[in-house]
Amino acid sequence: MAPLAALLLLLAASNAAALAKPVEYHRFVATPLSPHPYTAPAATDADEDALGGSLAAAEASSAVHFRVVHRDAFAVNATAAELLRHRLRRDKRRTARISKAASAGAAAGNATRAAGGGGGVAAPVVSGLAQGSGEYFTKIGVGTPATQALMVLDTGSDVVWMQCAPCRRCYDQSGPVFDPRRSTSYGAVDCAAPLCRRLDSGGCDLRRRACLYQVAYGDGSVTAGDFATETLTFAGGARVARVALGCGHDNEGLFVAAAGLLGLGRGSLSFPTQISRRYGRSFSYCLVDRTSSSSSDTNPGSTSRSSTVTFGSGAMGASASFTPMVRNPRMETFYYVQLVGISVGGARVPGVAESDLRLDPSTGRGGVIVDSGTSVTRLARPAYSALRDAFRGAAAGLRLSPGGFSLFDTCYDLGGRKVVKVPTVSMHFAGGAEAALPPENYLIPVDSRGTFCFAFAGTDGGVSIIGNIQQQGFRVVFDGDGQRVGFAPKGC
Repeated sequence: MAPLAALLLLLAASNAAALAKPVEYHRFVATPLSPHPYTAPAATDADEDALGGSLAAAEASSAVHFRVVHRDAFAVNATAAELLRHRLRRDKRRTARISKAASAGAAAGNATRAAGGGGGVAAPVVSGLAQGSGEYFTKIGVGTPATQALMVLDTGSDVVWMQCAPCRRCYDQSGPVFDPRRSTSYGAVDCAAPLCRRLDSGGCDLRRRACLYQVAYGDGSVTAGDFATETLTFAGGARVARVALGCGHDNEGLFVAAAGLLGLGRGSLSFPTQISRRYGRSFSYCLVDRTSSSSSDTNPGSTSRSSTVTFGSGAMGASASFTPMVRNPRMETFYYVQLVGISVGGARVPGVAESDLRLDPSTGRGGVIVDSGTSVTRLARPAYSALRDAFRGAAAGLRLSPGGFSLFDTCYDLGGRKVVKVPTVSMHFAGGAEAALPPENYLIPVDSRGTFCFAFAGTDGGVSIIGNIQQQGFRVVFDGDGQRVGFAPKGC
């Protein structure tokens, strides 16, 4: 009986192995970072023509769009590794502030308006809303006649603002500072106007009856000045009148070349909400990562790649799979979704539990947001640990690099290897939506020697964040009308 039992056990094990699903892999071309300093290419005709085109055709359209470039395209005399280190430092500050804001609830609940007195000016109150600046820029026209302005795209904030003359304190920006005195469409907002009352943090210049705004960010950046309305002009000549924005006369911080910020959040003062009567509440973008284009290394003289952000009927990706937006009553700005699982090598990771990633609406803690300004995806610690261990197990053929790199604890030494096999990674969302990530979205080079790191990290801060490295190459659709978020692969 013993030999027969042994034979049966052997047959059972053999059958189980035959039925086990094989690990799915991607073919990954391992291209290290260039060791040479990168200098941004000169602006091309396409860059400067962002405001060109037929105005009549644009006015008749139900959509507007403009080009998007990564902020590293404006770097000067810095190596790719140095740019990455700066990016990860910005990321750390931003995610810490997002977690704090989401956990504490709406920042407006802690803001109070200052009373007038002294010289007749009611000082604006600094908001507790503490997101950092985003990673992607676009160029729009501001005022009449239009002044071109490079603006940060940020789904993690609402207020639109830009630097304005006269500048009492301004940082260096690309292009001229906007002067509202030269625009025929500029309009100051009165202290008593409903627009002024919609600010989380605002005040009033009693002498001029002018509404004031001020926003402070967790990294020490700040912008303050007059709250106004102005006409914005987009690619193709489309114009949108009376957009409420901050005209900042006192600004400092880590905005790096940008003239200001285009808030794309869900709040009442965000740009998508303001233009919703004309274009609806939907917009989409496709992000191309500057460091993965390798344009300056493999094709000297070429410009960095760019993509588009679109508002209106053209925003919907034809091949997008959608998941419902989740509302956080304590933090209206962020785009929450329900991440229900992650697969590695074609198999669901058991330890990535939906319960660890779910939003608690009573406290505002937990949940998962999609953010354009955060680079590296952060997951609640138990979910991240399970994902990391599953990836390490499936990538057993790769040589682990000891010590990690910055916030990454899982890195591989691929030096001297041109093509390797890496396990597939897919994110699964409520409603059946899936984002199957290309390998460049989760295994990224961190030096010129061939070290590549698994581009996820753990967080103990409550909220999880799907960052822009994982969003690269997808057209990400924010369907405010349908209250859903979609992911369309190869959308650039």
